[in-house]
Amino acid sequence: MKKYIYLLGIVSASQFVTSCGSKDQKAVADTTPAIPVVVNQVATNGSNPFLSVSGKIQATNSADLSTRMMGYVNNVHVNVGDKVRKGQLLVSINNADLQAKQAQVNAGITEATVAFNNAKKDYNRFQSLFESASASQKEMDDMTANYEMAKARLESANQMKNEINAQFAYSNITAPFSGIVTSKNIETGDMANPGVPLISIETPGEFEVIASVPETEISQIKKNTEVSVMVKSINETLKGTVTEVSSSAKNTGGQYLVKIALDKTKANILSGMFVTVQFPIEKKASTELVLVPTEAIITNGQLTGVYTISQSNTAILRWLRLGRTFGDQVEVLSGLSADESYIVSSDGKLFNGAKISAQ
Repeated sequence: MKKYIYLLGIVSASQFVTSCGSKDQKAVADTTPAIPVVVNQVATNGSNPFLSVSGKIQATNSADLSTRMMGYVNNVHVNVGDKVRKGQLLVSINNADLQAKQAQVNAGITEATVAFNNAKKDYNRFQSLFESASASQKEMDDMTANYEMAKARLESANQMKNEINAQFAYSNITAPFSGIVTSKNIETGDMANPGVPLISIETPGEFEVIASVPETEISQIKKNTEVSVMVKSINETLKGTVTEVSSSAKNTGGQYLVKIALDKTKANILSGMFVTVQFPIEKKASTELVLVPTEAIITNGQLTGVYTISQSNTAILRWLRLGRTFGDQVEVLSGLSADESYIVSSDGKLFNGAKISAQ
């Protein structure tokens, strides 16, 4: 009898503890607030039967200017947006060492010139003596050799001067053509390094597009083909003509580059704008491009992904394989299909299984 009562007490106690635990867990689950989130739907261009690829606008005539010498920048004479003319001085780099070398070269030229003039006089004098049989053949040969060596030393000194003058050109960076300064990567007092771009300029008003075409479609692209160029940022469609078709994708990740010259337009286009180029060609393979905004991408080490929504309205982190970047959007190669939804932003910290409320 005592044993029965004792076991019943244990059962009752365990039921009480379990009941309390269940109530506590249920209370926590019920009171967890849902995190408000903004959701987007994945969209593609797969409904278009014609070949459409992504591209980027750039100036037809542009240059990144650098130097071949190392030195401190004395002065930067222009700012971004300034109009410059061909030959205008843009950046001055300290050239005190070149000036010292130039003084040495000039002194060497003076010395070589004097030696050459003396050797020339001796050569002419001995030539007259030799013709009158007053000088031997050996004396004439020695004088001729001295004259040729003096002449060679003077030529060498003059070539050194040309070399110094060429180096001075790299200490004074000038505009190779008339245009507009688009970027300035150096300031007064900075150290200029060989090969590092200092100033970028371009000719305004003349633009072209560099588009990337997949290997399944490149064989259909021909020069002089007229295409439509859609500039998404300004909602304009421009006309262009194919001018170059690359025959190799060795350095472009399997994408073949196609250059398109844009027709003259009054549209407010700028270098760097992303576009969609539509060719009057039916696409052979599926070229659906799945894009998501970069602000929605979650990065964890070398992994990248986005939060999606489960059927029970909870957040699920899905890892993706990403491709090219187009402005503020990035291409999804795998991990997210068309017509799926993903979370763009939230009012709280998201994690796997977090309750969410789509706005």
